[in-house]
Amino acid sequence: MPASKKFSLRDDVMDDCFASAELSKPLPRFQMPKLESNARDIYQAVHDELMLDGNSRQNLATFCQTWVDPEIRKLMDECTGKNMIDKDEYPQTAALEMRCVHMLAGLWNSPAAKTTIGCSTIGSSEAAMLGGMAMKWRWREKRKAQGAAADKPNLVAGPVQICWHKFARYWDVELREIPMEKGRLLMTPEEVLKRCDANTIGVVPTLGVTFTGEYEPVKAVSDALDRCQKKTGLDIPIHVDGASGGFLAPFIDPKLCWDFRLHRVKSINASGHKFGLAPIGAGWVVWREMTDLPKDLIFWVNYLGSNIPTFAINFSRPGGQIIAQYYLMLRLGREGYRRVHLACYDTAQMIAAEVGKLGPFKVLYGGKGGIPALTWTLKDGARTNYTLYDLSDRLRTRGWQVPAYSMPPHREDLVVMRVLVRHGFGEDMAMLFLDDLKRAMAHFHEHPVSKSLTQQQLGGYNHAGR
Repeated sequence: MPASKKFSLRDDVMDDCFASAELSKPLPRFQMPKLESNARDIYQAVHDELMLDGNSRQNLATFCQTWVDPEIRKLMDECTGKNMIDKDEYPQTAALEMRCVHMLAGLWNSPAAKTTIGCSTIGSSEAAMLGGMAMKWRWREKRKAQGAAADKPNLVAGPVQICWHKFARYWDVELREIPMEKGRLLMTPEEVLKRCDANTIGVVPTLGVTFTGEYEPVKAVSDALDRCQKKTGLDIPIHVDGASGGFLAPFIDPKLCWDFRLHRVKSINASGHKFGLAPIGAGWVVWREMTDLPKDLIFWVNYLGSNIPTFAINFSRPGGQIIAQYYLMLRLGREGYRRVHLACYDTAQMIAAEVGKLGPFKVLYGGKGGIPALTWTLKDGARTNYTLYDLSDRLRTRGWQVPAYSMPPHREDLVVMRVLVRHGFGEDMAMLFLDDLKRAMAHFHEHPVSKSLTQQQLGGYNHAGR
């Protein structure tokens, strides 16, 4: 072999990766390279680019879990090659999925927990859409049986997460969203009844509103719909969007009546990867009883030697998150989930109390009556030389991602900041965050970025989603 070739081979094996040919130029951005490269070098380059992402543990905007047990990482690794839709090849993964469904049905007080139906999804948005589809199908069947038109369905909801806007657009349903008003940031029974009619496929209360963190009054809405049925004959079901609260209320406030104890609640969706504590990519939807899921939504697929029932929107997807969810249910149990979540509530309420002492801030939600979170705004008439957007931006210099955003239509004047407290963010980290918040305020005191403005003048300054 020529000496030059030997030297080239030695370079590939022995050279420092940053002196390698692969890292002597920027990584391709628009076209796949023609030749293969050294795995070590490409890993290092991609790893280094990812350093530019924020630290997920300091992301106080996301609802999603950012810390998991080491055992979960092992299980996820072991399930890397498992496609959960291949139930014939991975029957135990399918069995564990069903165990989770029945455990959740029991947790949410289904009268038929051992026999009802549900499924895992890639997240609560997919689960919410499945719940919405079932409501539309049931409404359409009822209208056809009555000989009535079924071409103008509508859905009544409070201030909702974007997935419900997607559902309404994709499935041709009018979304009658109850807007926020001054003095009211949630749905109320009165506002629900104003929007219900014979074309209403269902009502969607949210157990943990994205914008504020508060629970909407599911039982009060259900009672109002009972009275409406007695008066008008309209039998309108409820789907609870429990993306966050579905894994909180059963452990922290078990007496709160929001679930299948209410006969009008026909389905519930929840995020396993939020307060279910599973890795990102886990959602769940469960129906009160088997008959609440229309048979027309179930597909029987002859796939890889087995006849498989499926009603998820996605098909192929990883099985590791399902296994992780089952592991968590076994490892923590009800008492373990309660202890984990209570610690989060304690931290959220501590931060809320400290933020309320800082002077210009008014705490709108302090971690009681909803999810472990807090939201705050500037007090009416407060004069500062910075906006909440400036404050959010300044906190990023220390790695903290704290969203500042204006509320939905009718309350765009209200600009808030929000902190989500998740498993893995304890009081020590919270104190470090509060120290940095105070330092940011002191920085603006010494280095003003804008004229002194009132909170009312700041309304509509910008908009940032979650």
